[in-house]
Amino acid sequence: MEEPPQLELSNLEVQNEGPDTSDGKTDEVDDCPIEEVRLTVPITDDPTLPALTFRTWFLGLVSCALLAFCNQFFGYRQNPVYISSLSVQIVVLPLGRLMAACLPPKVVGIKGTRWSFSLNPGPFNLKEHVLITIFANTGSNSVYAVGIITIVKAFYHRDIHPLAAMLLTQTTQLMGYGWAGLFRKFLVDSPYMWWPSNLVQVSLFRALHEKEKRPKGGSTRLQFFLIVLATSFAYYIVPNYLFPTISSISVVCLVWRNSVTAQQIGSGVYGLGVGSFGLDWATVAGFLGTPLSTPAFAILNVMAGFFLVVYVVLPVAYWSNAYDARRFPIISSHVFMANGSRYDVSRVLDPATFQFSQAGYDDAGQINLSIFFAFAYGLSFATLAATLSHVALFHGRSIWRQTKATVSGQQAGDVHTRLMKRNYAAVPQWWFHVMLVLVLGLSIFTCEGFGQELQLPYWGVLLAAGLAFFFTLPIGIITATTNQQPGLNVVTELIIGYLYPGRPLANVAFKTYGYISMSQAIMFLQDFKLGHYMKIPPRSMFAVQLVGTVLASSVYFGTSWWLLESVGNICDPAKLPAGSPWTCPGDEVFYNASVIWGVVGPQRMFGRLGRYAKMNYFFLAGAVAPVPVWALSRAFPERGWIRLINMPVLLSATGMMPPARSVNYLMWGAVGLTFNHVVYRRYKAWWARHNYVLSAALDAGMAFMGIASYAMLQSGGVNGVNWWGLQVDDHCDLARCPTAPGVSVPGCPVH
Repeated sequence: MEEPPQLELSNLEVQNEGPDTSDGKTDEVDDCPIEEVRLTVPITDDPTLPALTFRTWFLGLVSCALLAFCNQFFGYRQNPVYISSLSVQIVVLPLGRLMAACLPPKVVGIKGTRWSFSLNPGPFNLKEHVLITIFANTGSNSVYAVGIITIVKAFYHRDIHPLAAMLLTQTTQLMGYGWAGLFRKFLVDSPYMWWPSNLVQVSLFRALHEKEKRPKGGSTRLQFFLIVLATSFAYYIVPNYLFPTISSISVVCLVWRNSVTAQQIGSGVYGLGVGSFGLDWATVAGFLGTPLSTPAFAILNVMAGFFLVVYVVLPVAYWSNAYDARRFPIISSHVFMANGSRYDVSRVLDPATFQFSQAGYDDAGQINLSIFFAFAYGLSFATLAATLSHVALFHGRSIWRQTKATVSGQQAGDVHTRLMKRNYAAVPQWWFHVMLVLVLGLSIFTCEGFGQELQLPYWGVLLAAGLAFFFTLPIGIITATTNQQPGLNVVTELIIGYLYPGRPLANVAFKTYGYISMSQAIMFLQDFKLGHYMKIPPRSMFAVQLVGTVLASSVYFGTSWWLLESVGNICDPAKLPAGSPWTCPGDEVFYNASVIWGVVGPQRMFGRLGRYAKMNYFFLAGAVAPVPVWALSRAFPERGWIRLINMPVLLSATGMMPPARSVNYLMWGAVGLTFNHVVYRRYKAWWARHNYVLSAALDAGMAFMGIASYAMLQSGGVNGVNWWGLQVDDHCDLARCPTAPGVSVPGCPVH
């Protein structure tokens, strides 16, 4: 068996960024030009294998619904748990084989139609397995629009019509189909768009479906999975219920209990995280996803960006008191008054119109941000500009050449593209066009109807769709070559904040239609590429993605609505009982963003009326940042590592902070580099056999224990033993304090 490769600095060459365009020519290749793909993806196909079977539908729908429920259920918690489709990929194999062994080969007809299907068309095969996994992918990807429902009900304490909320979740998830259809030729058929994360699943598929004999004194992959799953399940009761504090241990805070500065440096939750660590898989993978499936070069880019921002830029800016930084916490997503206290949003929001109140704002004064949050917005500006610049410099020629080839019908492809075109009927382009028109119309109805609860007019929906269309290709290229996806959340907030200020729900709805429809398109394209590699009929892929998206959106909506109605004081840590995990850190960031961009507006934050106008220079810095890397890569083509410096990824490294904390990045980077660089180099055989199985088992065991402990204990208000270790943070309370002289904040010393 060929060992699945791991991306590492020594084996990544220039081709990872795209073809060499120096001579302006591209030769059609028999196999894929990307070495990692050649070593991982088989170039054979059996078109006679059934794909969209009864087993596919049954296991796929169940997997999709379970992942959607689990990820939304755990998404409100202090340490959210993310369960990827890797877990399903492992678990459904024995289930599929069990169904193949037990179900009768009976043919069932559908009344009133000529359609029929077999309950058991033969052995459970690879193509069924892939389609079930793609079903699971739709369930594992969060529904961003649920954040709007959450802040309306839990933060603004207002009502929203359940049908409007349901339509919002569906339309924002489905609009991406249109953009995916428009850019399939560029991001799926092109052999240079290779989507590294898909190689994880391809490797695992091959490992699971190739016959395996248990080595003497060892275990099969399935046995290894079950052992790790049981261990993860048993252990997670400790950080989840008995001893939550071990999710983040800050050594500095335990030594210097009365020093604000020391705790700011040492806190892994509220500070820089020097000397902090966590003994909880949720700390490693909760916000950033499992590091075991991220290429080593991408981890290095992310960690370089993290260290540069958190350990260089942030300390210099804070202790030099830029923007009065010392009047506020060093890292926080909250908004503040000039005196250091929390900003009272109710004073600037007219309760009758649910819009901005100028009189209230004049009385309350300007909004202030923590210095980290201010730089986080600046870096998001830089990331957006760097994405466009990077794609233009490194991929401009190939995009133009491919556009001409696509229009002329002479597009070159690799062996995978040729096999797909020869063996299967493509999805007609008009399917995507009809889907786009229908969803756009339904989106306008959702925003304009229901008494305009969402505040967004029809032109806002159309503008958001235009932004998603414009950015899908460049961001798709970044994702398809680095496994890192820059977001559009800030630029969409910025645009609608200038055009339609003072309306918080209009701002977040515009952001969701613009950002998430693009993000969904990327997800659909990634799954299409997985099907492309595994030779799945495209029309079966389309059906599975469409049905899975509708089901997942419905389950995410239903789960969130249930929790918001049933958990008392959810998302309000000040009113929750001790040990309660329902603190909603991600939704708190979403809420504060709606205040900054929606209520107050960018004109009063980053425009001439705000404190942070200089952050706009980050647009220029981001546009220029890829130029030196590109110039050096052209000047020294023999040094392939230069092209691995990806400025959009590096600049967006801290984009998940907050709600992610320093300890999450430190543990994610440490675990990722340990397994995908050190273990891969020294113990390659073990890594090839167990790395991805280990990731899936850790996710699954943690999820099962989390659900079990909630169902049996926490749902009844039993949140753990009342002791020092029950606190769901790192006992660094002083890290949240200001250090400017004379600033008085409850619970903090006055300097």
